[in-house]
Amino acid sequence: MKEQSSSRNEPASEVRLRVRYAETDQMGVVYYANFLVWFEIGRVELLRQLGFDYKTMEVEDDCFIPVVEVSCRYKAPARYDDELIIETQVAAMRGAVLKFRYRILRANDAQVLAEGETTHVVTDRTLRKRALPEKYVQAICGT
Repeated sequence: MKEQSSSRNEPASEVRLRVRYAETDQMGVVYYANFLVWFEIGRVELLRQLGFDYKTMEVEDDCFIPVVEVSCRYKAPARYDDELIIETQVAAMRGAVLKFRYRILRANDAQVLAEGETTHVVTDRTLRKRALPEKYVQAICGT
């Protein structure tokens, strides 16, 4: 399969959440690792929007997509009680590799707080690389 980049101009998925006190440090600023948790929230919701979920992939199709690489560029702090928007889209798909792109914005002023990507390798439950089942390729590509 050739590399296929997302051709969508708009985010494929948008999730809103509010920063909880437990996600912040003593200064009320969100601890950096929480952005990676929010990336996962965005990714899970994107897959649901495309018509499937991780549980189905794993249980019915022996298909797992572990993260093998992550990047995050922090641009501004998120603080306790901020409402955030997590934008997620498929950035690229090639063979057994999937890439997702994320932007996290503060809802009240659309300030970009962080941008990032995760790279995933499609595997079976024994972590052997495998092809993404065609039904998921079709859902992601919109064909």
